[in-house]
Amino acid sequence: MAVALRVIPCLDVHDGRVVKGVNFTNLRDAGDPVELAARYSAEGADELTFLDISASADGRATTRDVVARCAETVFIPLTVGGGVRDVSDVDALLRSGADKVGINTGALARPAVIDEIAARFGNQVLVLSVDARRKDGMPSGFGVTTHGGRKSAGVDALEWAKEAVDRGVGEILLNSMDADGTTDGFDLEMLTAMRAVVDVPLIASGGAGTVEHFVEAARTGADALLAASVFHYGTLTVHDVKAGLREAGFDVR
Repeated sequence: MAVALRVIPCLDVHDGRVVKGVNFTNLRDAGDPVELAARYSAEGADELTFLDISASADGRATTRDVVARCAETVFIPLTVGGGVRDVSDVDALLRSGADKVGINTGALARPAVIDEIAARFGNQVLVLSVDARRKDGMPSGFGVTTHGGRKSAGVDALEWAKEAVDRGVGEILLNSMDADGTTDGFDLEMLTAMRAVVDVPLIASGGAGTVEHFVEAARTGADALLAASVFHYGTLTVHDVKAGLREAGFDVR
């Protein structure tokens, strides 16, 4: 039996506020993270993803007090990422109320941390966030970026995802940096390529603008669909997206 698709609003947090830009630049304020979390939970979101987008660039840990307040407010799974570098960071976030933890820059810097986290907590808590964009010279044509898309990691996106799954990552959050914030649609080519090489749940992220975009990503093989600006600014609601997916024949929660 197919697992129901998940619809996941994403809270990109900078200095304690939710922000959203295009391709991670020109950020504008989108509200209070705890208020938005409560709203999305009430609308029927299946999960929430909370990304402290300046934590790695600033060299600090995620704002745990905001995570704790979100966890007290909502009763759906909360994935938290930003500045995660070792087992102790994961431990602290889980104690603050996170259900899953996302890792990106820290895993690229030291891939063995994936093995350590999976061994301690199990792969179900670990989400690899892959911020990828088209890059010449990469075997797959897609390269990994770090620091909110500002730096190239010099690593092929598909090869990195495969290695991370082998090491113990339980889920891949694939964020197209080319499509991020554009509302022109998910990067289906990248999604197709990733789906062919990993067998863990795959979350599509970056570019959602219409209900049809979510349907296209689901048809391409995404297990979960993540978006930010269309939800934050009221273009679409979680209910709109779920209704569209149901109409297209998908099982949603």
